[in-house]
Amino acid sequence: MGHDGVRRRGDPLRARHPLLAIVFTAVLLTACAPADGTPATTPTDAAADRAGGVDIGDGRELYLECHGSGSPTVVLVSGLGDSAEVWSTQSEEVDQDSPTVYGDVAGFTRVCAYDRPGTGASRSTEVAQPTSAQTSADDLEALLIASGEAAPFVLAGHSYGGPIVRLFASDHPNEVAGLVLVDGLSEDLGAGLTPAQEATFEQLNTPPLESGAEFFDFTTLVTELRESSPVPDVPVIVLTAGTPQLTPDVLASGQLPPGVDQEFADALWAAQTAAQDLLPAKFTRAVHITDTGSDHYIHLENPALVIDSIRDVVVEVRGS
Repeated sequence: MGHDGVRRRGDPLRARHPLLAIVFTAVLLTACAPADGTPATTPTDAAADRAGGVDIGDGRELYLECHGSGSPTVVLVSGLGDSAEVWSTQSEEVDQDSPTVYGDVAGFTRVCAYDRPGTGASRSTEVAQPTSAQTSADDLEALLIASGEAAPFVLAGHSYGGPIVRLFASDHPNEVAGLVLVDGLSEDLGAGLTPAQEATFEQLNTPPLESGAEFFDFTTLVTELRESSPVPDVPVIVLTAGTPQLTPDVLASGQLPPGVDQEFADALWAAQTAAQDLLPAKFTRAVHITDTGSDHYIHLENPALVIDSIRDVVVEVRGS
């Protein structure tokens, strides 16, 4: 994966991530990966650098990139609608000499990132939408098995990727050695919203069905998380955004659905803050960092913090 993607200021807003999608962001992810048609990788070259489709069965491929060497392997799980490229993207708001998460993590251990169906440039086989976090966790299991990438894994999940890595860890406790949640979506978010506000939140995160873009049902996600087994006793770092994305400028853009006003933005931010405060207690060993100096995209606005958090978990895993 290349490391020259740039998050540009002033591009059209589009619904992206729960929270969350929070939400909307003026973002353009510059293509920085090999062109479509890259030969599919096989389990025999799992220890080598790789970029291409992996056959996970049922006529489907998922796009996977892995670089670096060492154990544990870090798997980066993007937020709603984001491809693997987001982890190698620089924000225009930060120094252009700043690191990218994918590039720097590859310097101290093996790292992988992948495209879920309906994300980015659709380098993975499309599936019917909406999807679910559990389905995505099952796909990740199939991908890691088919690719031959070896456990133990440290999983870093942004936004909607947070529930995916939690469910994966619950289902595969012997394979997961640590977690980093990058402003991860929580099942407690809805507790701070009225039914009408929750419906607006769902609308923010639901693209036109004909687009084929990834989306999910929040009620289903809540049920999946609440019915899942506990995450194993592993080191966890929870990173929480310090500033909201629904700023007055974004609200005044004229590109948001009806009902997305300052009252809704305030309620969503309060609900998100409260849900994040409850999140660390869901794990036996969690460190909660709220002084992130960033909005929802901490891996773009403060990549060094995300890199350091991943490194801290990796070092703790190696020490144990």
